[in-house]
Amino acid sequence: MLVGERMSKPVISVPPDLPINEAINLMKREHIRRLPVIQDGKLVGIVSDKDLLNASPSPATSLSVWELNYLISKITVKDVMAKKVLTVTEDTPIEEAARIMVDNKIGGLPVMRGDKVVGIITETNLFRIFLELMGAREKGVRATFLIEEKPGQLARITKEVADQGGNFIAFGQFAGEDPSTRTITFKVANLDQEQVQKIVETQGCKLLDIRLT
Repeated sequence: MLVGERMSKPVISVPPDLPINEAINLMKREHIRRLPVIQDGKLVGIVSDKDLLNASPSPATSLSVWELNYLISKITVKDVMAKKVLTVTEDTPIEEAARIMVDNKIGGLPVMRGDKVVGIITETNLFRIFLELMGAREKGVRATFLIEEKPGQLARITKEVADQGGNFIAFGQFAGEDPSTRTITFKVANLDQEQVQKIVETQGCKLLDIRLT
């Protein structure tokens, strides 16, 4: 899966000279949390809701409402935006975009085609993908278990599920308790909880959790 398949588009962007109160209103209206900043067709920064809120006066200020409005009107997006922007392209693997966001503690990345912003990939996009990967909106038996890192063991379990008429809705593989094991989570339809538990345990795996979801 590539970024271009799951990015949000078209992009809502702002110019650098936009007053921050207008940018805040735009975010509220469009239900978004970050805006690429575009000048002369080129990306020059990115601004988040936190950047805008941190630039707003504290409620504890002694200034009058007219003084506050005057001060806020003088602050523009370019005064608070991040100028060094991390970006990805449409053909960046989705997991690479997720790694960049996690490693840099950011919630979104503009997506570039040459020097043009064509989309944005955000943590919300990633959460939606995770829901799909784990079959969160479909009913089935969800099992989590530890499996030894041995060739063929996972294949035997999946074959047994298929042989008994099970249909995989979701499948995930994660780090185990140590390098010799992996944690497997899958969700299957057409089998009941007892059948799934028996398949896992007869293959010598340590069942961690099983439930109907």
